[in-house]
Amino acid sequence: MRLLRHIALAALCLTFVVVVVGAYVRLSDAGLGCPDWPLCYGKPIPAQVADGHPVHKQWKEMGHRYLAGTLGVLLLLLGFLAFRYRQAPSLAAAIVLLVFLQAALGMWTVTLLLKPAIVTAHLLGGMTILALLVWYNLLHRTHAAAPEARALRAPAALALAAVAVQIGLGGWVSANYAALACLDLPLCRGQVVPPMDFANAFHVVRELGQTAQGELLTNEALTAIHWTHRMFALVVLVVTGWAALRARRILRAVSTEILVLLALQLGLGIANVAFSLPLPLAAAHNAGAALLLLALVVLNFFSFRGLRPSW
Repeated sequence: MRLLRHIALAALCLTFVVVVVGAYVRLSDAGLGCPDWPLCYGKPIPAQVADGHPVHKQWKEMGHRYLAGTLGVLLLLLGFLAFRYRQAPSLAAAIVLLVFLQAALGMWTVTLLLKPAIVTAHLLGGMTILALLVWYNLLHRTHAAAPEARALRAPAALALAAVAVQIGLGGWVSANYAALACLDLPLCRGQVVPPMDFANAFHVVRELGQTAQGELLTNEALTAIHWTHRMFALVVLVVTGWAALRARRILRAVSTEILVLLALQLGLGIANVAFSLPLPLAAAHNAGAALLLLALVVLNFFSFRGLRPSW
């Protein structure tokens, strides 16, 4: 049992690292540093190749693959131990199934040349595994009964859903390279509602940088992607802030954490536009989204189970 708890915690920490490193690889334009999968130019160790492809991008991509591979083994071990000790085996099985799906999405991300739908699905898969591991780890801790926490179920669930949608929209922005489609604040291209092409912006089945008809994606489509993510951030701010304030009396520590992370994410989002998407800030914005998601999973755990943390 102790081994299971240690592996669950290690898997949670490593999943967070893999999610953040994956975002860093994508944002540093190294997603195709290795055009084949699972090897890199047919080799397990990156090496300079004849076409002069930057070797540092190969190392970024392969480093992420090795981290993800290590995580996959750890999660398979977690699943085995969960069934052996009968500790939430259904949840462990769901995590293991997601591992195989993530591996397939990782392969398709490369072989399908960064198709936006696949890249976004890969991000959401990683975030989902992260969320499930938080829940799994909380199951193995002792908590105090707090029936009054059940009153927070609706705001907690709404906030979690809003953040999940926003993460998906953020992934769509990144996958389509639309982060700098609006360079001004608080307006977008000098207008509250600039000219936009939503039909092509959110057409899922298409190639990177192209419409479904194979034409180049227009600035209006990229603007629509960016503008939607920016506007929905206001929805997240209101809904998540409301949930955190509702939780203030019952789950003060969790409430404070959510409010701090919400403010941090808002600041990072503004800074990314103001400073034209520097890589450290962009990666930090992704990490902040993961941490905010985790905090809301914690809020939902205690709300739906009628508990309060013992720490």
